[in-house]
Amino acid sequence: MVRIAIHGAAGRMGKNLIEASQREQGLSLTTVVEHAQHESLGKDAGILVGLDNLNLQIVANLPDFVQRFDVLIDFTQPEASLAALEICRSSGRAMVIGTTGFSPPQKEIITKAAQEIPIVLSPNMSVGVNLCLNLLDLAARILGAEVDIEIIEAHHRLKVDAPSGTAIRMGEVIASAIGRDLETCAVYGRQGYTGVRPRSSIGFSTIRGGD
Repeated sequence: MVRIAIHGAAGRMGKNLIEASQREQGLSLTTVVEHAQHESLGKDAGILVGLDNLNLQIVANLPDFVQRFDVLIDFTQPEASLAALEICRSSGRAMVIGTTGFSPPQKEIITKAAQEIPIVLSPNMSVGVNLCLNLLDLAARILGAEVDIEIIEAHHRLKVDAPSGTAIRMGEVIASAIGRDLETCAVYGRQGYTGVRPRSSIGFSTIRGGD
């Protein structure tokens, strides 16, 4: 039985994970965590998501509960994720990170921590999206520099980072396939007299709206 903790338990993904954990054999949800000012602190995790009482209160002090779980599943924000990462690293706990919006230096911190503890880092856990990434890699290798590459993504109004981690990952996959550096060729939105679009650029456009 794998004991899991959910960091960001009251968020959209956190609630989905609480519910899903109750359907999966081989998993035991032992800890649910939110930040210290969150209104859900002290509430039962089951009641929060419309299930029966799980006798599992939402807590804020992750270090006090680190002995109760084997894997921390994190869907929060970059700073909170890195704080949790240090707790997991120092205590030898594995971590699944679905948080997006990490800067290159922050990603490097995660990469170094992965030399000490098991880490899964993905901007999107969907099988379909990860299949799409493989197809993008194939398309980019075939089409190469002969096409203009534009990534247009839409999310609900509550999404706090833009472009989304999924869109960024798409750009990284394409850039790697055709030998470009996304850091230098990405264009995030356009306004005014921009001149001719360079063939080498990878453009991103972001739409936010709805639920």
